[in-house]
Amino acid sequence: MRAPDELPAGPLLLRPWRAGDLDAVWSAMQDPALRAWSATPLDGSRATAEEWLARRLDVGDRRFVPWAVADAADGGLLGSVALHSVDLEQGDAEVGYWTVPAARGRGLAARAVDAAVRWGFAALPVDRVELVHAVDNPASGRVAAKAGFTLEGRLRRSFRYADGVKHDELLWARLADDAAPDLSTRS
Repeated sequence: MRAPDELPAGPLLLRPWRAGDLDAVWSAMQDPALRAWSATPLDGSRATAEEWLARRLDVGDRRFVPWAVADAADGGLLGSVALHSVDLEQGDAEVGYWTVPAARGRGLAARAVDAAVRWGFAALPVDRVELVHAVDNPASGRVAAKAGFTLEGRLRRSFRYADGVKHDELLWARLADDAAPDLSTRS
């Protein structure tokens, strides 16, 4: 499964990952918040950044559709968004994302998530996309709500994050026929 070469999203450009993104990825992985809430264990090492990027450069047909999130004006890396766990038989997928600290609080994560999900609904036979995050990470809940997801419930001790502890998570979902979010404001 391959994402489109580029996916414009207002002030953002979702684009394929490039080998030249390594320095920016490694820099982003120095952020304690990114490491704390990542689904993939990140130790901040350059080797881990290389492995993380290599997975995104060689997607093959793994039911995984990753994009680099870049500033549409200057091309600077602002984050990552991916549809993953794509199940074509069930018509489901999950979305995951992160942003660099300088990109937070501006509504960019919600815009990137929305763009990836819209693409998924249009290009794949999926009608449901889930977003799951730790209860202790309320910023991800704000992103989910802004990106048009509906809170469906709490998953008790459902995922082990970087601290080695299984955390409760909140499950959000967006259906293909849900109203699209209004992302015209930053609030």
